[in-house]
Amino acid sequence: MPLSERQLAAFADKHAWRIPFDTSPRHLAGPGDARHVTHGLAAAGWRPTSDPLSAEIVLRSPDHRHSLQFDPQSATSAWWRLRAEPTGSEPGWYAEFGELVPAEVLAGLTDALVTPAPAEPGNPLPSLEAAGWLIDGRGAAVSDPPGCRVERRPEKGDGTVPWREPDRTSWHIEVQDQPGPSAASPRIWHAWFDGNTPEHLVTAFITTLADRTPLQRGMYDRTAHGAVQKPSPLTPEQVVEAHAARLAGIRRQTRGMRRRPKAVTPPAKENTTRSTARR
Repeated sequence: MPLSERQLAAFADKHAWRIPFDTSPRHLAGPGDARHVTHGLAAAGWRPTSDPLSAEIVLRSPDHRHSLQFDPQSATSAWWRLRAEPTGSEPGWYAEFGELVPAEVLAGLTDALVTPAPAEPGNPLPSLEAAGWLIDGRGAAVSDPPGCRVERRPEKGDGTVPWREPDRTSWHIEVQDQPGPSAASPRIWHAWFDGNTPEHLVTAFITTLADRTPLQRGMYDRTAHGAVQKPSPLTPEQVVEAHAARLAGIRRQTRGMRRRPKAVTPPAKENTTRSTARR
């Protein structure tokens, strides 16, 4: 079911009457509108497979390999779960995100998933450094002012899956409220990418997170403690237009990907010989 005009109109109706406020830093901006994520995937051809009367939303990619689950009734701290099933040549992978992850930041990842991958996966640490984050000798990065931490951690393979290396590294993002020397600071949200998650997707998420451009929130939208809000120079109409333009861009790129001819692998020479011999 493609994204309908009615669904786009509902997004426009919600945002048309709200005065946007520039909200920063991004990791404290609150969840925002989840349709930044779901509309982008729908524009790429993903379809809902969940019960339409349930609070849970499950979207699946056209090739049925990828799925995104949003469960606001989750018994764990992970409200968003993104999965990729293994193929004959690629491993499966898994990523999860907490309740207050900004939808626009998560959309940075999902947009990268459904559009052509870059030639080089990149490394998120330079973008963090350029944004003024502090990076220690182990490669862990902390936002300035503090509150968000990004780091890679060793992840032991279980030896049961042949494509997994014995030792891998996974990416962890933690956002804490009023961080200080005490480890008891409450966690606001988290993100976790297992060691098989494609590097360019991790880079897209972290780069979008570190972007200094404020996110747009309404006056009474839910934000985390410490978020700074100022009246935005953008109008409500411009916010809606930017959303529509992004979706149109995703449609164009995914349409171009589907039109590319698939490479045809020629049969092996020995197989051809055997086939001729049987005749």
